[in-house]
Amino acid sequence: MIFEGQAVKVAVDDAGVATVTLDLVGESVNKFNSLTLGELAKAVDILKHTDDLKGVIFASAKDVFVVGADITEFTSWFKLDDEDLADKLQDAHNIFNDISNLSCPTVAAINGIALGGGMELVLSCDYRVMAETAKIGLPETQLGIYPGWGGTVRLPRLIGPDNACEWICGGAQKRSADALKDGAVDAVVPAAKVNDSARHLIQQVLDGKLDYHARRDELRAPMVFSPIEKMMIFESVRGVVGAKAGKHYPAPMAAIKTIEKGISQDMAKALDTEIKGFIKLAKGPVAKSLVNLFLSDQQIKKIAGKYAKNATPVKRAAVLGAGIMGGGVAYQSASKGTPIIMKDIRTEALELGLSEANKLFNGQVERGRLTTEKAFKGMSAIVPALSYGEFEHVDLVVEAVVENVKIKKSVLAEVETKIADDAILTSNTSTISITELAKDLKRPENFCGMHFFNPVHRMPLVEVIRGEKTSDAAIAKTVAYAQAMGKTPVVVNDCPGFLVNRVLFPYFAGFSLMMQEGADFQVVDKTMEKFGWPMGPAYLLDVVGVDTAFHADQVMAEGFPDRMKHEGKNAVDRLFELERFGQKNGKGFYSYEPDRRGKPKKVFNEEINALLAPVVTSQSELTEEDIIARMMIPLCVETVRCVEENIVASAAEADMGLIYGIGFPPYLGGALHYLDQMGLQAFCDLADKYSHLGKLYEPTAKMREMAKNNETYYSA
Repeated sequence: MIFEGQAVKVAVDDAGVATVTLDLVGESVNKFNSLTLGELAKAVDILKHTDDLKGVIFASAKDVFVVGADITEFTSWFKLDDEDLADKLQDAHNIFNDISNLSCPTVAAINGIALGGGMELVLSCDYRVMAETAKIGLPETQLGIYPGWGGTVRLPRLIGPDNACEWICGGAQKRSADALKDGAVDAVVPAAKVNDSARHLIQQVLDGKLDYHARRDELRAPMVFSPIEKMMIFESVRGVVGAKAGKHYPAPMAAIKTIEKGISQDMAKALDTEIKGFIKLAKGPVAKSLVNLFLSDQQIKKIAGKYAKNATPVKRAAVLGAGIMGGGVAYQSASKGTPIIMKDIRTEALELGLSEANKLFNGQVERGRLTTEKAFKGMSAIVPALSYGEFEHVDLVVEAVVENVKIKKSVLAEVETKIADDAILTSNTSTISITELAKDLKRPENFCGMHFFNPVHRMPLVEVIRGEKTSDAAIAKTVAYAQAMGKTPVVVNDCPGFLVNRVLFPYFAGFSLMMQEGADFQVVDKTMEKFGWPMGPAYLLDVVGVDTAFHADQVMAEGFPDRMKHEGKNAVDRLFELERFGQKNGKGFYSYEPDRRGKPKKVFNEEINALLAPVVTSQSELTEEDIIARMMIPLCVETVRCVEENIVASAAEADMGLIYGIGFPPYLGGALHYLDQMGLQAFCDLADKYSHLGKLYEPTAKMREMAKNNETYYSA
């Protein structure tokens, strides 16, 4: 052993081959924090001055290689001035440059995940051996930045600029087969043979079968393309990436620009170009928002982990109510390994639920993500039932019947008599109070809310709602089950609408008020989509279901009459009256026709304007700024109220709930991060411009106090 630290060890064998082993003490994974980087620098410096080295292997003692930089630590880098940040980046570059300039061949033995900085270490080696089960990639654009330790320079030289743009701009984790096909790695072997294979590669160099000097010379030199070739590569890439990224996410296009410039430069100049571009992105608001989201996501997963830590796992579940939602819950549970009974009182509903689950399993098979055998096994884990026969053996029940308080109470009271005393009963209600639903139950301590979002297989959020009498054990088991289903649970306290719908309905109310003033819903939709929402409010209402929104609106109005009750009919009331329920029956604000794949495609029909005319009570000229303000102010204020009233425990949980539950624009970082970025005083001043619209537009007293004291929801 010639070096032994807390994260890095170096040993040289009798043949003169060194192995640099990454093994960060006290952590389950390797990551590049300042300790690891510092020790890697020392280790490489020792190797630089070690005589008669025949080769160096970079390996890991853990199941992963390196998961990337420690974001919790490196966010502090982004707060440095440009010169100091450039120095930090240059220090990292120096380590990787030293690796690529060692006096002997180097091989990365990639036994597991190698992402971000871990991938950039891999790229600084001459050769790469990858385990069949490993994944590699450069996901930095998902944080609003791009690779800053040589990734934009070395990867294009290795796999070509077009492939490199796709890898870097997409930010995806690449499987071994794709990595080998693109030329990012030299060999793919079983995980147990990665180190041996790396040693074999070095032997091939020593035997004169591989020329690592020629490879280095090729990768250091500028790439040669004719102007036409270069134009064709980058114009094509820009078109594809620009369409996907959109104007709110500058990192992918900035990465393309850096790659395009860097391929014509020598290695040193190209690395300098990378640093300059990285600094610009790191200092921007989008990077700040997306990094904050990453940290918030880590925080809510940690919170969920604490809840679930002592819970006994759910070995068998049940869902009451088949159909699309029940089928979605059943699919998600079965696909992640928890068998589930799907019960309904109607055979045709069960058939619909099974059809939904089967369609989802088949989709996974068609996309190559699942074998036919595994899909069949998943489907067989869903047991349809018309009776409660096997319910005594389930650990947790999800009630997913119609959103009606009387029906839900009746069904819940009935199922409680059919399950074990310690089984957990949950309701997939979107708005109805859990405390209210628990009133007729004999064991209210074993009851809580488990609110899934539609479509269940796509939406990551599950709200776990604590009622007045819900026990910690019930919450823990429900959180654990949500995690086992591959979902991100957020625990919230009981109130009408809980977190997500309580915040969403003031947003819809802002839309309804504009409709009463003669706004064109298509213009509102386009404005909010341009602002960054996945769909505008009219389209979203159609997708949610106008009937669902109508009933939920009544619950919200009863719960918060001071600001959510409205006089007269609004657009949702009118469409409900006309039985235009949205996508589910082919007509709402828009009409829906099946596209080539059978999915509903929205179409605008002029008749809707005449149908909505009775709800228009005045005419207003609305600018884009008006539309955005009138939609966003009620949503932001209601989110603040949820935090102030302890419906949700933290700003991070509130913001992630909105991101994962309703598609709040990620580049803004969530409602509370958005307020921090804008400044609370500026927000309060903006809200006061619209105070004539009612209490929904009124900041809370605490918001005004925080604004006065220049406080924020997240620590700076």
